[in-house]
Amino acid sequence: MLDIKFIKENLSLVQEISRLKHCAVAVEECVLLADECTEKTQQWETLRSEQNKKSKELGQLMREGKKDEAAGLQQELRTMAEELKDLGESISEKKKKLQYLQERIPNVAHPDVPRGEDASTNVVVRTWGEKRAFSFMPKDHLAVAENLGMLDMKRAGKITGSGFGLYFDKGALLERALINFMLDFHVRKHGYIEVHPPFLVNRDSMFGTGQLPKLEEDMYCTKEDDLFLIPTAEVPVTNIHRGELLYEKDLPIYYVSYTPCFRREAGSYGKDTRGITRVHQFNKVEMVKFVVPETSYEEHEKLLHDAEDILQALGLPYRIVLLSAGDMSFAAAKCYDIEVWAPGSDRWLEVSSCSNFEDFQARRADIRYRPKEGGKTRFVHTLNASGIALPRTVIGILENFQNEDGTITIPDVLKPYMER
Repeated sequence: MLDIKFIKENLSLVQEISRLKHCAVAVEECVLLADECTEKTQQWETLRSEQNKKSKELGQLMREGKKDEAAGLQQELRTMAEELKDLGESISEKKKKLQYLQERIPNVAHPDVPRGEDASTNVVVRTWGEKRAFSFMPKDHLAVAENLGMLDMKRAGKITGSGFGLYFDKGALLERALINFMLDFHVRKHGYIEVHPPFLVNRDSMFGTGQLPKLEEDMYCTKEDDLFLIPTAEVPVTNIHRGELLYEKDLPIYYVSYTPCFRREAGSYGKDTRGITRVHQFNKVEMVKFVVPETSYEEHEKLLHDAEDILQALGLPYRIVLLSAGDMSFAAAKCYDIEVWAPGSDRWLEVSSCSNFEDFQARRADIRYRPKEGGKTRFVHTLNASGIALPRTVIGILENFQNEDGTITIPDVLKPYMER
């Protein structure tokens, strides 16, 4: 959430980013409401001070037996009490409306972020690896996986519905191998702490990371308990420290977590329906960082490299894309996508989003830290990245490493994890 002072001082910027991020929110009304709240609060405090003063006068008059004067002052105090009540109700109503609007204002974009409305203005930063030159026509992942008995989308549809996958034998083993490899890699090489969080979260947790209120229709919710199936491990892991005061000496904090992820993806039906390119349940390893503001963009670049290391270890060609303001999430200030080349599909597929939220999530979740030199507490900066998402990584492996006889060559780093 943006600080109201920041919104006031950067009104044009906030309005521009809200438009680019397709958030129809009355930013100017938010500023007017904030000013009205300040004005009415000052009126309330002035009147309350006057009431206290007159209450003391009334006590003195009562002690002196001046009943007539006391009676007049009592009436005046009753009028003041009504005015204070009305002012208090007005302030409360305006603050609720202000909170409602403020919660719906997206995070502003970092100055480096392209000011575009959609993916057409994204910028390719760099690429890694060479696209394989095939001596045969490469198949897409579904054809490869079905031929090897690794994946059955029809039976998954029978069990649940469209947009779900059913992995068999080596397909299930490949999923598990990737999860274990990535967790071990991030813990041993990059120094992350592994956590295994709940897969259901409450509204406060969803609000803290910015999924609510904007994205509620995209989430699966258990109505009876009002709990949400997590769309990503970012939600429970970031909320580990919700409402807590951290200490600078303990920062940065690096967490890594495996979870299944659940997304309804309302409005996306009909897109990427073949195979596991877009599914409603998928596995993902997620990295989350809590850092001091001064180092957050340095940490952002390191986070990106940590995700890249996984793809380089697997030998998958990929590219880094800097997202435009209009293609970023509601909460992000700057975001890179990592896209893997899928030769059987002849396209680039996103396998990781690497985001810096600055203090946007920390304000919503009230995550602060106390500086080493003491003084006023500050909000941490939060960052996260997929490290990485499995469905499209599996697609990358199946399509890049397929052989003409229909088999696939497993990357060397995964072989120890593929032994039964």
